[in-house]
Amino acid sequence: MEPTVEQSPHHAYPDHWEADVVLRDGGTARVRPITTDDADRLVSFYEQVSDESKYYRFFAPYPRLSARDVHRFTHHDYVDRVGLAVTIGGEFIATVRFDRIDGRGRPASAPADEAEVAFLVQDAHQGRGVASALLEHIAAVARERGIRRFAAEVLPANNKMIKVFRDAGFTQQRSFEDGSVHLTLDLEPTAESLAVQRAREQRAEARSVQRLLAPGSVAVVGVGRAAGGVGRTVLRNLLGSGFTGRTYAVNTSFAEDLGTVEGVPAHRSVGEIGEQVDLAVVAVPADRVPEAVADCGEHGVQGLVVLSAGYAERGAEGRDRQRELVRQARSYGMRIIGPNAFGIINTSETVRLNASLAPESPRAGRIGLFTQSGAIGIAVLSGLHRRGAGLSAFISAGNRADVSGNDFLQYWFEDQGTDVALLYLESLGNPRKFTRLARRTAAVKPVVVVKGARHSGSNPPGHAVPVSRIPDATVSALMRQAGVIRVDTVTEMVDAGLLLAGQPLPDGPRVAILGNSESLGLLTYDACLAEGLRPRPPRDLTTAAGPRDFRDALAEALADRTSDAVIVTAIPWVGEDGEAETGDGEVLAAALREAAATGPAKPVAVVHVEMGGLAQALAAATSTATPPGRRPAAPAADPAPPSQPLAPPAAPDVPRPPGAPEAGGAGSGDPVPDAPAAEARAAGPAAGRIPAYPAAERAVRALAEAVKYAQWRRHAAAPGKVPEFLGDTIDEHGTAGLIETLLGPAPDPRGRPLTHDEARELLARYGVTVRSALPAPDPDTAAAAAAELGYPVALKTTAPHLRHRADLGGVRLDLANENALRRSYDELTDLLGTPAELRPVVQAMAPRGVDTVVRASIDAAAGAVLSFGLAGAPSELLGDTAHRLVPATDRDAAELIRSIRAAPVLFGWRGSAPVDTAALEELLLRVSRLVDDHPEVVSVALEPVVVATQGLTVLGASVRLAPPPARSDLGPRRLPSY
Repeated sequence: MEPTVEQSPHHAYPDHWEADVVLRDGGTARVRPITTDDADRLVSFYEQVSDESKYYRFFAPYPRLSARDVHRFTHHDYVDRVGLAVTIGGEFIATVRFDRIDGRGRPASAPADEAEVAFLVQDAHQGRGVASALLEHIAAVARERGIRRFAAEVLPANNKMIKVFRDAGFTQQRSFEDGSVHLTLDLEPTAESLAVQRAREQRAEARSVQRLLAPGSVAVVGVGRAAGGVGRTVLRNLLGSGFTGRTYAVNTSFAEDLGTVEGVPAHRSVGEIGEQVDLAVVAVPADRVPEAVADCGEHGVQGLVVLSAGYAERGAEGRDRQRELVRQARSYGMRIIGPNAFGIINTSETVRLNASLAPESPRAGRIGLFTQSGAIGIAVLSGLHRRGAGLSAFISAGNRADVSGNDFLQYWFEDQGTDVALLYLESLGNPRKFTRLARRTAAVKPVVVVKGARHSGSNPPGHAVPVSRIPDATVSALMRQAGVIRVDTVTEMVDAGLLLAGQPLPDGPRVAILGNSESLGLLTYDACLAEGLRPRPPRDLTTAAGPRDFRDALAEALADRTSDAVIVTAIPWVGEDGEAETGDGEVLAAALREAAATGPAKPVAVVHVEMGGLAQALAAATSTATPPGRRPAAPAADPAPPSQPLAPPAAPDVPRPPGAPEAGGAGSGDPVPDAPAAEARAAGPAAGRIPAYPAAERAVRALAEAVKYAQWRRHAAAPGKVPEFLGDTIDEHGTAGLIETLLGPAPDPRGRPLTHDEARELLARYGVTVRSALPAPDPDTAAAAAAELGYPVALKTTAPHLRHRADLGGVRLDLANENALRRSYDELTDLLGTPAELRPVVQAMAPRGVDTVVRASIDAAAGAVLSFGLAGAPSELLGDTAHRLVPATDRDAAELIRSIRAAPVLFGWRGSAPVDTAALEELLLRVSRLVDDHPEVVSVALEPVVVATQGLTVLGASVRLAPPPARSDLGPRRLPSY
C-alpha cells in the first residue's frame, strides 16, 4: 500500500507496521496503516457497523461519517496521528486510531508522551479477538513514536471494550468521570502483558491448526477426469480413510453434466458447491494455483493444503511465487500447509482424515508427527507401520511457507490425543519462538526432533527463512536446555518415540538386564555404560528359558527397588523337541505384557533377534490405566550414591548443581511432575505397548534419552531464577548511558569493537573486574609497567593471530624480576616479530588456577547465547563447550560448568584442589545479565578467566557493540513473512 504525497509530510509510509495475525478462531487477518486511498473502504466499513457500536464509539447517535470525518480518519502523519486497520479480503473489519495529547487532553506533538486511543470493530467480527490484536499493534506503534501512555474514554455499558483493556496485562488506572469510564494504560510491556500475549497466540495458532486437521468438509481441487494423477489419488485416499465429513471433487474442466467422481459430488469450482467448505486440497499446476486460491477465499474456505510444486524449491522466481501465494491466502483469512506438501492425516475416530498422498492411513495412536520432507514422512510412516505403532496426526508441510512446526507445537501442547511429538526439521524459521514453545510443550509431553541440513550452512531449497549462523552443536545444546530430545537420525526418532509413547518415564538411570542370551546381555550392558546409564549385571536365564521364565524374571526385576528400568533380551529358545522356537513371539509378548501390567510402573524395552511376530505382538493395544495391583515404583531402599547429570557421562566426579535431584536413588524416586498430558497418557491406547528393538544399542539409546528427559522434567518443575544482584554492583542505567556514548549519535550498523580500557569500564559497571594490562611497545616501557604493577608479572602478545595462543609461545609467565622480563621480551621479538606486530602488554600475575573461557553472543535468529569451556586448543578441537540461552538462571549457570566433558578438572580431578565454582557461576550470571539488559552488547569474550581455589581473575576481555537486532519475540503477535 503506497501513500500519496499528501499522506505524510514528515514520515514515509511505515510498511514495517504491516502484519498478518491469527485471530482467536484460527482465521487470519491483515493489520496495516490507514492511508488516504482508504476513504471508500472506510465508508463501506462504517455502513456495516451497527448503530449500537457507533454509539459506543462516538457517545452519541452517529449514523454516517461526514466528508470531514473521512478526511480526518484517513489522513495521518504516522507520528502524532496514527490509524491502523484490520482487513480481510482487502476490506476493513476494524480500525484503531491514536492522537497525541498533552496533559490537558489537547492535541500535541512530541515530547508529549500520552495519546488518546479509540477502536471500532465490525459487529460480525466481534468476539474473534480483533480488538485485542489491534491493541498489541497500536501499542507497539505508540512506543516506537515515543508515546508511553494511552488514555481512553469508554461508556460503562461497553463491557467488551472495557474487557479488552482490562485483560491486556498493561499497568492501568480506571476512574469514572462525567458518565464514562476513564482508562489510562502504561504501554511499557510487563511480565503479565507478555504472558497474556503469548497465551492468546497459543490459543489462536492451536485453533488454526485444529481447523486444518478436523474439517467438517473437504474439497479436492484438481481431481483428474481420468484415473490417476495427484488430485484423484488424494480423493481416493480421503475416501479410503473413511473421512467423517463431506467430500467434494473440483476441476474447472469437468463437464457441466458430470454429477459425481469416485462417488462424491463433482463441481467446476468451489463456488458451485453452494455449501461451506472448511478445507481445500489444491493439486493443480502452480500457474493455476492463484485462481484456485481466489475461488476458495471468496467462498469461505478456512484452510488450504497445497500439494502443487514449482515454488521456492525452484529458485528466485519460485520464491516470489511462494510469497505471493502466502499473501493471497492470508488476505482471505486462510492458512496454508505447503506448498509442495505431501499432505495431512488425522486418525481421530471422529475425523478419520487422510488428505495426503499416503495410500493407507496409519493406525490410530498417540504420536504426533511433523515433517518438512515428504520422503522422510513416507519412511517414518512405513517404519511405524512395520512396528505396529500408530499416530494421532501426520503433517508433511513441504516448503512450510506458512504453517510450521511451531504451529503444531502450539496445537500439541494442549491436544489430549497426542502424548509424544516427533518433528523432522530442516530449518527453523523462528528459533527463539521454537525454543520457547518447545520448552513449554516438553514440560507436559516429550518433544523429539531430528534436524536435517545441519552442516550445509544454508537452508534447503524451498525454505525461504532466515539462516542462523550459530553452530549445530550450539543449536543442539539449546534444544536440550529447552527439554527437546535431539537425536541424529530418523530411526532414532522413531525408537525414542515408541518408548516414550508406550512406557512410563524412568525415575533414574539404573537398568536391570535379563534374557536368554549371555552375549546379548553383555552387549546391552556395554551399551548402557556408553550412554551414561548405570546397568546392573545382566541376568542370564539360559537358552532353555521359556515365556513363563521371562514373565517371572521381569516381574522380579520390576519389583526390585534398585532398578529404574528393565531391558529384556530375547533369542529363539530351545523347545521340548530340541528345536529352536522362532515363531512364538506372540507367546513371549503375552508373558512380558502380563508381568509389566502387574508390576510397578517402570519402562520396559525388549531387544530381540529373529523372534517372529514379537514386535507386532508387543505393540498390540492394552489398557493403560494402572491395572489393579500395579503400583508406582517405590523409592530405592538403598539409595545409590550421588551421580552427575547424564549429559557428560565421562565426568563421574562432577557434583550436581545445588538443589538438583539425583539421577537415581531416593533423590530421584519422586515421580515426574504431573501434567494434563500425563493424565491423558495414563488412559490412552499407546501406553502399555512394549517397544521392541532389533539391536541392543538402539534400545539403550532410546532409554537413555528417556532418562535424560525425565531428569529435565524434574528440573523444569523448579527451573531456578535469574538472581537480582545488589544495586551497588550493577549499574544498569549508567551502562546504558556509556553504551550510547560509545556507539555515538550515528552508530555503524556493523558495530565496533571496544578498546581494552573501554571494555574494562563497561564490564566493571556489572561487577566484572578485568585485570589491567599495560602496553609495552619497548623493553624500557615494559620494565616501567612491571615496576608499577609489581613482580611477578606476565608478558603477553595481543596481536590477533597470537592472542590466547600460549602454544605458539606468545606468553611468558612468572617473570620475577626485570632481568627475566627483558630477556623474555627479547625472546618474543626475536621469535615472533617486531613489537609493532606483537603489541605486547605486561600484566600482574594471577593466582594459580584453571584457565576457562566465558562468552556471550547474539544471533539475530536464535537470540543471546551464553557459552562456557576450558581455555586451550584441546577444548576447541573437541568442541567441548556448553551453551545456554540468556537470561540464564542460577541453575543454568551451575549446570553450564558441569556439562562440559572436562568438568572434573574444576572439581578436584586426580587429587587437585577444587576451584571456586561459586565465583564462576556468579561471573556467568553477571555476563548473562549484561547482554540481556543491553542488547547493544552483541559479543563478549572473557579469556582467560583463571579460577582459583578462592575467587577468579579475568585476564582478558573483548566486547563488541552494535545497534541491537530486532526482537521478533517481544513485539506484537504476527505471522512470519519471509
